[in-house]
Amino acid sequence: MAKTMQWYLDKYGESHQNHTNKLIHWICVPAIMFSLFGLLYAIPFPGGRGLFANWAAVLLLGALIYYLRLSIPMFLGFLVIGSLLLLGNNAIYEAVDRQAGSLALISLGIFAVAWVGQFIGHKIEGQKPSFLEDVQFLLIGPAWLLHFVYRKVGIQY
Repeated sequence: MAKTMQWYLDKYGESHQNHTNKLIHWICVPAIMFSLFGLLYAIPFPGGRGLFANWAAVLLLGALIYYLRLSIPMFLGFLVIGSLLLLGNNAIYEAVDRQAGSLALISLGIFAVAWVGQFIGHKIEGQKPSFLEDVQFLLIGPAWLLHFVYRKVGIQY
């Protein structure tokens, strides 16, 4: 049986029922995404680094292929979100005078704090993080948040 986007969202939601854990996820999941893009953006890229020529863009491309297989609306949403993440990290890179090490340190700090927050949320919830069961849930977490936005504005996913 092929698993659908709704199946993944429902499964992810099973371990995300507590209000405090949900709130923590609304803060920490985007922070983790942003910081992961920053860490990858900071790694030297063959031929030089640019807005769409970096390892974060490569990760985005892979994630977009994954989302496209599950849901065109999620693919489109993450095309926009991923582009914004790239733009944001590029802005930081420019603000630190193109010092990849500075971008990496900023990103590492955000990454560490956000993951501590995630584990605190799951301690409060009393459930293990979903990605410990299946690594695909690292990509479902952001989609789980986006599906709430989509439902609010009436977009089918």
